[in-house]
Amino acid sequence: TRAAEVHEALQAHYTGSQFVSVKPLNSVEDLERGAFLRPDAVNNTNKLELFCFSNEDKGTLWLAARLDNLGKGASGACVQNLNLALGFPEATGL
Repeated sequence: TRAAEVHEALQAHYTGSQFVSVKPLNSVEDLERGAFLRPDAVNNTNKLELFCFSNEDKGTLWLAARLDNLGKGASGACVQNLNLALGFPEATGL
């Protein structure tokens, strides 16, 4: 499986997701100094960002996720799941 195929599958799966975004393949635009993911970049957003970095020459793919673990803790996940189960908008109360 090529890195582009994995990236495309993630994009297709999460298209339209309110809280999950898939960043462009091998994009360093969101990296601090071109090398680091700032964990606080998604604070207070309830969001998850997925990144795919590949080296086709070596045949490697690195998947990374940046999660707002304060807003997306157990209580936030509980509220979000209850909203979905009860037919409310996913973001109600978050």
